[in-house]
Amino acid sequence: MAAIVVPFRGAGGKQRLAPLLDQERDALALAMLADVLAACKPVGETTVVTSDELAGRLAEDHEAAVVSDPGSGQGAAVAAALRCIEGQVLVVNADVPCVVPRDLRSLAAATPEDGFAYVAARDGTTNALGLSSPAHFAPLYGPGSAERFRMHAHTIGVQVVPAAIPNLADDVDSVEDIERLELRVGPRTLAELSR
Repeated sequence: MAAIVVPFRGAGGKQRLAPLLDQERDALALAMLADVLAACKPVGETTVVTSDELAGRLAEDHEAAVVSDPGSGQGAAVAAALRCIEGQVLVVNADVPCVVPRDLRSLAAATPEDGFAYVAARDGTTNALGLSSPAHFAPLYGPGSAERFRMHAHTIGVQVVPAAIPNLADDVDSVEDIERLELRVGPRTLAELSR
């Protein structure tokens, strides 16, 4: 069973959801995290990387460990959690509210024995990684990161698999994303949207 790492930036994230008020954005981000954690719980031991107090409590409610976010971006957050993990690990963004356990198991199955799988978002960023070893990770997040992760695999000489898993590819960065995914999101996100 793979370990799972979920980085969560917390309050002040999701700025592209700007038409929503700050408290609405924060509540939606926590609801999406809750749906992601609900999907993770039956799949493997989960670690949330955050400095957000509410997210930390939510993680504990889902029996997930909490690692303090060092505050230097997503790559540093993931690296902080990976220091405590051995063997296969999945890294899953907190803004993929359509994810279900089957999607995470598919990512684990797609991960090569020596290498990694990645799930690209529509904009070319990276929503999820399946690593056969934490040693294969590099902090390459940001615009165009899916291609950078692919090239990184070639550089370190390991196999890389682009995994087409729609529920992991569909993230929420904008109000348009919410409208597009509204009928597929998990129950906690849906409840928040209904408010």
